[in-house]
Amino acid sequence: MNASVSPLPPHESARWETPLLDLEAYLERIDYRGPLTPTLETLRALQRAHLAAVPFENLEIVTGGEIRLDLESLQDKLVRHRRGGYCHEQNILFATVLDRLGFAVEGRSARMLMGDDERKLTAIGHTILNVTLAGKQWLVDVGVGNVGPREPVPLEAGGEVRHGRWEYRLERSPLGYWLLRYRRHDGWFNLYQFSDEPYYRADYEEHNYQVSHHPDSPFVRRIVAQRNGEKVRLALTDLELKTFRPGEAPELRRIGAEVLPGVLRERFGLVLSPEQEAILLQRAASLAGASSEGEQLGT
Repeated sequence: MNASVSPLPPHESARWETPLLDLEAYLERIDYRGPLTPTLETLRALQRAHLAAVPFENLEIVTGGEIRLDLESLQDKLVRHRRGGYCHEQNILFATVLDRLGFAVEGRSARMLMGDDERKLTAIGHTILNVTLAGKQWLVDVGVGNVGPREPVPLEAGGEVRHGRWEYRLERSPLGYWLLRYRRHDGWFNLYQFSDEPYYRADYEEHNYQVSHHPDSPFVRRIVAQRNGEKVRLALTDLELKTFRPGEAPELRRIGAEVLPGVLRERFGLVLSPEQEAILLQRAASLAGASSEGEQLGT
């Protein structure tokens, strides 16, 4: 008779950095006081609370800083200093919280489309999460700016969901991927597509370096801040501020460089250090007359 062999535990590189998480500080940051049991209701509530508290932004890059994905750096920036971040930062932090609470959470990576044809093969690079509850899988994403889902999306082809007045649809693309679509005022809009292949922190480190350093990356070239609100969504790209409401065309307002720090504070809850603010104002002053037309950010 052959002796059974117990599977080896995963290497630490395949796990979230959960032992280092300050859960109480995170829950205070997102102002969450609800249940912590690993249920769908808890997952929904945590996702909504996270999106209400933590904006999407790239200001560390445009003010000369570095984006780091180790948990200590994420907690220092997003929790202690009450800043925001983009997909790699936000979803890694959120995954670590879910793991601490007992959710079965795995990393995934998506190919951003932002309105492109679903037959187009774009690069893998957008961090998302897969959560399994009672044998059912859910797409979870707190890091896709002002257009992302506000609640978990069931991994079922053809299913449409409403998150308040915002609508989403998950399909199978002609390339065989899962395809997430978002209903805008002018119809269904392709957000991104992804496979069931797991991705890990080492993968996200590579993706993060590319998006934060490559000269063609919009996060290198643009000032970006976004809010995924329950009723109103905001997208700041350089000196253009767009306001979105369900079923309506976005409102566009150009702002002056001198009011940019105030807009970031009042509309996005983002406060920079004096040194960062000075660098940001210098960069913003060079943007007079620039347009975000055609940019795949906050569309």
